[in-house]
Amino acid sequence: MHQTALKTTQLGQTGLEITRVGFGAWAIGGGNWEFGWGPQDDEQSIAAIHRALERGVNWIDTAAAYGFGRSEQIVGRALEGVAERPFVFTKCSLLEGRDRRVVHSLKRDSIRREANDSLKRLGIDAIDLYQIHWPIPAAEIEEGWEALAELKEDGLVRHIGVSNFDVEQLRVIQQIAPVETLQPQYSLIEREIEWEILPLAREEAIGVIVYSPMGSGMLSGGMTRERVEGLPEDDWRKRDARFNEPALSRNLAVVARLRAVAGRYDTTPGAVAVAWTLRNPSVDGAIVGFRRPDQVDPILPAANLELTDADLAEIEGSVR
Repeated sequence: MHQTALKTTQLGQTGLEITRVGFGAWAIGGGNWEFGWGPQDDEQSIAAIHRALERGVNWIDTAAAYGFGRSEQIVGRALEGVAERPFVFTKCSLLEGRDRRVVHSLKRDSIRREANDSLKRLGIDAIDLYQIHWPIPAAEIEEGWEALAELKEDGLVRHIGVSNFDVEQLRVIQQIAPVETLQPQYSLIEREIEWEILPLAREEAIGVIVYSPMGSGMLSGGMTRERVEGLPEDDWRKRDARFNEPALSRNLAVVARLRAVAGRYDTTPGAVAVAWTLRNPSVDGAIVGFRRPDQVDPILPAANLELTDADLAEIEGSVR
Protein backbone atom coordinates (compact mmCIF):
# COMPACT_ATOMS: atom_id res chain seq x y z
CA MET A 1 0.00 0.00 0.00
CA HIS A 2 1.38 3.40 -0.93
CA GLN A 3 1.85 5.67 2.08
CA THR A 4 1.90 9.41 1.77
CA ALA A 5 5.05 10.95 3.23
CA LEU A 6 4.38 12.99 6.36
CA LYS A 7 4.71 16.74 5.92
CA THR A 8 7.72 18.30 7.60
CA THR A 9 8.61 21.83 8.68
CA GLN A 10 11.51 23.74 10.22
CA LEU A 11 11.37 23.89 14.02
CA GLY A 12 11.87 27.61 14.60
CA GLN A 13 15.49 28.50 13.83
CA THR A 14 17.00 25.25 15.13
CA GLY A 15 17.66 23.91 11.64
CA LEU A 16 15.80 20.72 12.64
CA GLU A 17 13.36 19.59 9.95
CA ILE A 18 10.61 17.83 11.91
CA THR A 19 7.50 15.91 10.90
CA ARG A 20 4.39 17.86 11.84
CA VAL A 21 3.41 15.11 14.28
CA GLY A 22 5.85 13.71 16.84
CA PHE A 23 5.76 10.76 19.23
CA GLY A 24 4.87 11.79 22.80
CA ALA A 25 6.23 9.48 25.49
CA TRP A 26 4.44 10.74 28.62
CA ALA A 27 1.94 7.90 28.94
CA ILE A 28 4.49 5.13 28.41
CA GLY A 29 6.13 6.17 31.69
CA GLY A 30 3.46 4.02 33.37
CA GLY A 31 1.04 4.55 36.24
CA ASN A 32 3.19 4.34 39.32
CA TRP A 33 3.83 8.08 39.86
CA GLU A 34 1.92 11.32 40.48
CA PHE A 35 0.98 11.99 36.83
CA GLY A 36 0.83 8.41 35.56
CA TRP A 37 -1.62 7.08 32.99
CA GLY A 38 -2.33 3.72 34.59
CA PRO A 39 -0.44 0.48 33.88
CA GLN A 40 1.50 0.30 30.59
CA ASP A 41 2.95 -2.63 28.68
CA ASP A 42 6.58 -1.82 27.82
CA GLU A 43 6.65 -4.18 24.80
CA GLN A 44 3.55 -2.46 23.39
CA SER A 45 5.17 0.93 24.02
CA ILE A 46 8.27 -0.13 22.07
CA ALA A 47 6.12 -1.52 19.27
CA ALA A 48 4.24 1.81 19.14
CA ILE A 49 7.54 3.73 18.78
CA HIS A 50 8.68 1.38 16.01
CA ARG A 51 5.35 1.77 14.17
CA ALA A 52 5.55 5.57 14.33
CA LEU A 53 9.14 5.53 13.01
CA GLU A 54 8.13 3.12 10.21
CA ARG A 55 5.43 5.57 9.20
CA GLY A 56 7.99 8.39 9.00
CA VAL A 57 7.69 10.20 12.35
CA ASN A 58 11.17 11.64 12.97
CA TRP A 59 11.10 12.93 16.57
CA ILE A 60 10.23 11.67 20.03
CA ASP A 61 9.44 13.92 22.98
CA THR A 62 9.96 12.47 26.45
CA ALA A 63 11.01 13.69 29.92
CA ALA A 64 13.00 12.40 32.86
CA ALA A 65 9.87 12.84 35.01
CA TYR A 66 7.67 10.43 33.02
CA GLY A 67 7.67 7.45 35.36
CA PHE A 68 10.88 8.91 36.85
CA GLY A 69 13.15 7.53 34.16
CA ARG A 70 10.96 4.72 32.85
CA SER A 71 9.81 6.55 29.71
CA GLU A 72 13.39 7.50 28.77
CA GLN A 73 14.52 3.91 29.35
CA ILE A 74 11.77 2.59 27.06
CA VAL A 75 12.69 5.16 24.38
CA GLY A 76 16.35 4.11 24.74
CA ARG A 77 15.41 0.44 24.33
CA ALA A 78 13.24 1.21 21.30
CA LEU A 79 16.10 3.09 19.61
CA GLU A 80 18.68 0.32 20.04
CA GLY A 81 19.70 -0.83 16.60
CA VAL A 82 17.42 1.63 14.76
CA ALA A 83 19.20 2.47 11.48
CA GLU A 84 18.05 6.09 11.30
CA ARG A 85 17.68 7.54 14.77
CA PRO A 86 14.89 10.09 15.17
CA PHE A 87 15.51 13.40 16.95
CA VAL A 88 15.17 12.90 20.70
CA PHE A 89 13.74 15.73 22.82
CA THR A 90 13.60 15.48 26.61
CA LYS A 91 13.09 17.70 29.66
CA CYS A 92 14.51 18.42 33.08
CA SER A 93 13.57 20.04 36.44
CA LEU A 94 10.99 17.53 37.79
CA LEU A 95 12.56 15.13 40.29
CA GLU A 96 11.22 12.17 42.22
CA GLY A 97 10.06 13.09 45.70
CA ARG A 98 8.39 11.10 48.48
CA ASP A 99 5.64 8.67 47.46
CA ARG A 100 6.55 9.03 43.74
CA ARG A 101 5.41 12.65 43.79
CA VAL A 102 7.09 15.42 41.78
CA VAL A 103 9.50 17.94 43.31
CA HIS A 104 10.96 20.81 41.30
CA SER A 105 14.54 22.03 40.98
CA LEU A 106 16.20 24.40 38.52
CA LYS A 107 19.53 24.40 40.33
CA ARG A 108 22.53 24.17 38.00
CA ASP A 109 24.07 21.05 39.57
CA SER A 110 20.73 19.25 39.63
CA ILE A 111 20.14 19.98 35.92
CA ARG A 112 23.63 18.85 34.92
CA ARG A 113 23.10 15.60 36.84
CA GLU A 114 19.70 15.12 35.19
CA ALA A 115 21.14 15.66 31.70
CA ASN A 116 23.80 13.01 32.26
CA ASP A 117 21.23 10.55 33.62
CA SER A 118 18.94 11.19 30.64
CA LEU A 119 21.78 10.61 28.16
CA LYS A 120 22.56 7.26 29.82
CA ARG A 121 18.94 6.09 29.83
CA LEU A 122 18.38 7.18 26.24
CA GLY A 123 21.66 5.68 25.07
CA ILE A 124 22.63 8.73 23.00
CA ASP A 125 25.66 11.04 23.05
CA ALA A 126 23.73 14.34 22.79
CA ILE A 127 20.12 15.39 23.36
CA ASP A 128 18.71 17.06 20.24
CA LEU A 129 16.45 19.39 22.25
CA TYR A 130 16.62 19.85 26.02
CA GLN A 131 13.75 21.68 27.68
CA ILE A 132 12.95 23.05 31.13
CA HIS A 133 9.75 21.17 31.98
CA TRP A 134 8.06 23.77 34.23
CA PRO A 135 9.12 27.28 35.35
CA ILE A 136 9.13 26.15 38.98
CA PRO A 137 10.50 27.41 41.33
CA ALA A 138 10.05 30.74 39.55
CA ALA A 139 13.01 32.22 41.46
CA GLU A 140 15.35 29.67 39.85
CA ILE A 141 14.42 30.05 36.16
CA GLU A 142 17.50 32.17 35.38
CA GLU A 143 19.87 29.70 37.03
CA GLY A 144 18.13 26.84 35.23
CA TRP A 145 18.32 28.53 31.85
CA GLU A 146 22.01 29.36 32.33
CA ALA A 147 22.58 25.65 33.04
CA LEU A 148 20.87 24.68 29.75
CA ALA A 149 22.94 27.25 27.83
CA GLU A 150 26.10 25.72 29.39
CA LEU A 151 25.04 22.19 28.42
CA LYS A 152 24.61 23.45 24.85
CA GLU A 153 28.09 25.00 24.88
CA ASP A 154 29.48 21.70 26.18
CA GLY A 155 27.84 19.82 23.32
CA LEU A 156 25.75 17.57 25.58
CA VAL A 157 22.60 19.11 24.11
CA ARG A 158 22.14 20.55 20.62
CA HIS A 159 19.22 22.91 21.17
CA ILE A 160 17.48 24.38 24.22
CA GLY A 161 13.89 25.33 24.93
CA VAL A 162 11.24 25.57 27.61
CA SER A 163 7.79 24.19 28.34
CA ASN A 164 4.87 25.89 30.15
CA PHE A 165 6.58 29.32 30.43
CA ASP A 166 4.52 32.52 30.25
CA VAL A 167 5.43 35.65 28.28
CA GLU A 168 7.13 37.44 31.20
CA GLN A 169 9.27 34.40 32.02
CA LEU A 170 10.26 34.04 28.36
CA ARG A 171 11.34 37.68 28.26
CA VAL A 172 13.47 37.22 31.38
CA ILE A 173 15.39 34.21 30.09
CA GLN A 174 15.73 35.61 26.55
CA GLN A 175 18.23 38.08 28.08
CA ILE A 176 20.48 35.14 29.06
CA ALA A 177 20.39 33.00 25.90
CA PRO A 178 17.97 32.74 22.98
CA VAL A 179 14.94 30.52 23.58
CA GLU A 180 14.98 28.21 20.57
CA THR A 181 11.73 26.37 21.25
CA LEU A 182 8.61 26.50 23.34
CA GLN A 183 6.35 23.62 24.32
CA PRO A 184 2.94 24.75 25.59
CA GLN A 185 -0.32 22.88 26.02
CA TYR A 186 -2.72 23.60 23.15
CA SER A 187 -5.96 22.06 21.98
CA LEU A 188 -9.52 23.00 21.09
CA ILE A 189 -10.31 22.91 24.81
CA GLU A 190 -7.11 24.70 26.00
CA ARG A 191 -6.69 27.84 23.90
CA GLU A 192 -5.13 30.41 26.28
CA ILE A 193 -1.81 30.50 24.41
CA GLU A 194 -3.48 32.12 21.39
CA TRP A 195 -3.62 35.48 23.18
CA GLU A 196 0.01 36.29 23.98
CA ILE A 197 2.28 33.26 23.84
CA LEU A 198 1.86 32.21 20.19
CA PRO A 199 2.13 35.81 18.89
CA LEU A 200 5.37 36.26 20.88
CA ALA A 201 6.77 32.98 19.51
CA ARG A 202 5.99 34.13 15.98
CA GLU A 203 7.54 37.55 16.54
CA GLU A 204 10.74 36.06 18.02
CA ALA A 205 10.88 33.10 15.55
CA ILE A 206 10.72 30.61 18.43
CA GLY A 207 9.87 27.07 17.34
CA VAL A 208 6.64 25.74 18.88
CA ILE A 209 5.70 22.13 19.52
CA VAL A 210 2.39 21.74 21.33
CA TYR A 211 1.47 19.02 23.79
CA SER A 212 -1.90 17.40 24.49
CA PRO A 213 -3.41 18.47 21.12
CA MET A 214 -6.18 15.93 21.78
CA GLY A 215 -6.76 17.26 25.31
CA SER A 216 -4.99 14.25 26.89
CA GLY A 217 -7.21 11.85 24.95
CA MET A 218 -10.47 13.69 25.54
CA LEU A 219 -10.69 14.62 21.82
CA SER A 220 -9.39 11.32 20.41
CA GLY A 221 -12.89 10.08 19.57
CA GLY A 222 -12.41 7.09 21.85
CA MET A 223 -13.46 8.85 25.05
CA THR A 224 -17.01 8.30 26.34
CA ARG A 225 -18.66 8.79 29.74
CA GLU A 226 -18.30 5.06 30.35
CA ARG A 227 -14.62 5.10 29.47
CA VAL A 228 -14.00 8.10 31.78
CA GLU A 229 -15.76 6.26 34.62
CA GLY A 230 -13.64 3.18 33.95
CA LEU A 231 -10.23 4.94 34.01
CA PRO A 232 -7.85 3.22 36.46
CA GLU A 233 -7.36 4.94 39.82
CA ASP A 234 -3.70 5.64 39.01
CA ASP A 235 -4.63 7.56 35.83
CA TRP A 236 -4.21 11.27 36.66
CA ARG A 237 -7.05 12.18 34.25
CA LYS A 238 -9.61 10.77 36.69
CA ARG A 239 -9.02 13.89 38.80
CA ASP A 240 -8.71 16.37 35.91
CA ALA A 241 -11.46 18.99 35.41
CA ARG A 242 -11.76 18.23 31.68
CA PHE A 243 -12.81 14.66 32.47
CA ASN A 244 -15.43 15.68 35.04
CA GLU A 245 -18.64 17.71 34.91
CA PRO A 246 -19.45 20.40 33.96
CA ALA A 247 -16.59 20.37 31.42
CA LEU A 248 -17.13 16.75 30.38
CA SER A 249 -20.46 17.38 28.59
CA ARG A 250 -19.04 20.43 26.78
CA ASN A 251 -15.98 18.48 25.69
CA LEU A 252 -17.97 15.51 24.41
CA ALA A 253 -20.01 17.98 22.33
CA VAL A 254 -16.74 19.20 20.75
CA VAL A 255 -15.91 15.55 19.93
CA ALA A 256 -19.26 15.17 18.16
CA ARG A 257 -18.37 18.14 15.91
CA LEU A 258 -14.89 16.70 15.26
CA ARG A 259 -16.52 13.41 14.31
CA ALA A 260 -18.75 15.15 11.75
CA VAL A 261 -15.76 16.82 10.06
CA ALA A 262 -13.68 13.61 10.28
CA GLY A 263 -16.42 11.80 8.37
CA ARG A 264 -15.92 14.10 5.39
CA TYR A 265 -12.18 13.32 5.24
CA ASP A 266 -12.55 9.62 6.04
CA THR A 267 -10.34 10.08 9.11
CA THR A 268 -10.66 10.10 12.91
CA PRO A 269 -11.84 12.82 15.33
CA GLY A 270 -8.38 12.68 16.95
CA ALA A 271 -6.63 13.39 13.64
CA VAL A 272 -8.91 16.40 13.06
CA ALA A 273 -8.25 17.67 16.61
CA VAL A 274 -4.48 17.50 16.00
CA ALA A 275 -4.79 19.08 12.53
CA TRP A 276 -6.75 21.92 14.17
CA THR A 277 -3.69 22.80 16.31
CA LEU A 278 -1.39 22.61 13.27
CA ARG A 279 -3.49 25.08 11.30
CA ASN A 280 -2.10 27.85 13.53
CA PRO A 281 0.86 29.45 11.69
CA SER A 282 2.89 29.67 14.93
CA VAL A 283 2.73 25.91 15.56
CA ASP A 284 5.45 23.77 13.97
CA GLY A 285 4.60 20.37 15.38
CA ALA A 286 2.15 18.54 17.63
CA ILE A 287 3.11 15.87 20.16
CA VAL A 288 0.80 12.87 20.15
CA GLY A 289 1.00 10.16 22.79
CA PHE A 290 0.80 6.60 21.53
CA ARG A 291 0.86 3.57 23.83
CA ARG A 292 0.14 0.78 21.36
CA PRO A 293 1.05 0.34 17.69
CA ASP A 294 -2.61 0.28 16.61
CA GLN A 295 -3.07 3.85 17.92
CA VAL A 296 -0.54 5.31 15.48
CA ASP A 297 -2.14 5.05 12.03
CA PRO A 298 -5.51 6.64 12.93
CA ILE A 299 -3.85 9.90 14.06
CA LEU A 300 -0.92 10.39 11.67
CA PRO A 301 -3.10 11.76 8.81
CA ALA A 302 -3.25 14.95 10.94
CA ALA A 303 0.23 15.83 9.63
CA ASN A 304 -1.12 16.30 6.09
CA LEU A 305 -4.74 17.31 6.75
CA GLU A 306 -5.56 20.86 5.57
CA LEU A 307 -8.77 22.05 7.20
CA THR A 308 -10.92 24.65 5.40
CA ASP A 309 -12.42 27.77 7.00
CA ALA A 310 -15.81 26.02 6.90
CA ASP A 311 -14.33 23.04 8.77
CA LEU A 312 -12.86 25.36 11.40
CA ALA A 313 -16.16 27.18 11.89
CA GLU A 314 -17.95 23.85 12.33
CA ILE A 315 -15.34 22.40 14.70
CA GLU A 316 -15.19 25.51 16.87
CA GLY A 317 -18.95 25.90 17.08
CA SER A 318 -19.49 27.71 20.36
CA VAL A 319 -16.03 26.84 21.71
CA ARG A 320 -14.54 30.27 21.05
